[in-house]
Amino acid sequence: MVTSKPSKQRKILYNMAYHKRKVNLVAPVSDEVEKEYGISRISVKKGDTAKVARGEHAGFEGKVAAVDTKNGRVAIEGLTRKKADGTPIYVWIHASKVIVTKLDVADSKRKDLIERKRKTNESPKGES
Repeated sequence: MVTSKPSKQRKILYNMAYHKRKVNLVAPVSDEVEKEYGISRISVKKGDTAKVARGEHAGFEGKVAAVDTKNGRVAIEGLTRKKADGTPIYVWIHASKVIVTKLDVADSKRKDLIERKRKTNESPKGES
């Protein structure tokens, strides 16, 4: 993004096309996952295990229960608050504030994505 004006930054996010919103769901991975798969960050997906890195709930770890592509936030199982009537609801955490500690690799497309990212990371920089 070119501008640094906060109102324009918000406008860009609010009016972003749906097929481009996946960019807002990228999170860093833990050191163990980085060594195992050779990637440093990945889009958060339902079924992954994530740890909250910043904010009021820092340190909480659990399975990703839901992903909100519109707002770029994730809900983690067990991380809830109570409404006024006592009903528990998820606390939505921005994807950039979590660290993925365990990947859900049951999907073959995701395996292909990880392999593709690993190959681009392994290639020596500076060579074409």
